Amino acid sequence: MEFVISDTQQGHRLDVVLAETSKPLESRANIQRSIRAGLISIDGITTTRSSTKVISGQIIRVKPPKDYLAPAITPSELSLNIVFEDDDIAIIDKPSGMVVHSGAGHLTDTMANAAVTRWPKISSVGDTDRPGIVHRLDRDTSGLLIIALNPTAYNNLTLMIKKHEIERIYTALVHGHPKSSSGTIDAPIGRDPHHRTRQAVNAGGRPALTHYEVIREIGQFSFIKVRLETGRMHQIRVHMTAIGHPIVGDQTYGKRQGIANLRRQFLHASKLTFNHPISSEKISVTSKLPDDLQSAISLME
Repeated sequence: MEFVISDTQQGHRLDVVLAETSKPLESRANIQRSIRAGLISIDGITTTRSSTKVISGQIIRVKPPKDYLAPAITPSELSLNIVFEDDDIAIIDKPSGMVVHSGAGHLTDTMANAAVTRWPKISSVGDTDRPGIVHRLDRDTSGLLIIALNPTAYNNLTLMIKKHEIERIYTALVHGHPKSSSGTIDAPIGRDPHHRTRQAVNAGGRPALTHYEVIREIGQFSFIKVRLETGRMHQIRVHMTAIGHPIVGDQTYGKRQGIANLRRQFLHASKLTFNHPISSEKISVTSKLPDDLQSAISLME
């Protein structure tokens, strides 16, 4: 495939331009892998930097993706707690500690590996390194996650998320007592300039909207319900820290002080409500607090 950079694309990142133009590469993740693999050239010169800024009139050539760009996910016998399943989607209740998809240090022990074992057909659904997965949860966040079982369901769910048509409710325990019993945090989130593995409220970041409601106060903590309107990386954790009420047990964004015997952040994806991506039937699924979080609450009450 070959195309010419237009005046309106002048100064844009190479991976962004390819995402807008190159359907065969499908996803941003595949595009970046293709760039790193040397499959993209600008005016005949191969580039391996996704952040390269393009210039009007440059000719971009895309070589056909090689098989090694889409390695098969290794099946795994990890068990999955499936709370809903039909021909198009499944909803998993993910335990804390399970990584959603492969990355550094986690190539075979992820939810994606287990999902491919359970539904081999999803290997070609969505991104090659996270087949069928349309949204994510942090490793130490437990709760509900949707998996698409075919391309149509995947495309529809992805669009629904972009249009904020999937209601995602979380329960959390935070330090302190918010001044208002309910509120909305409207603050863009981007990469933390001082810590490359962290996110932060950043004027140059992407729009992020979080709604919260205090369920009850427990000593020096508050038990809250959170509704996501957008889904930025670490959004709830970053937003609650930004207003002075970090998630209890969050070792990255929170306070060192936690609760005895709680080994992770107190954050649980407790409810999903949406219209089925194929039938449009309303689906609402809930998940109770896991034992470790329930025990933490019991110790304080």
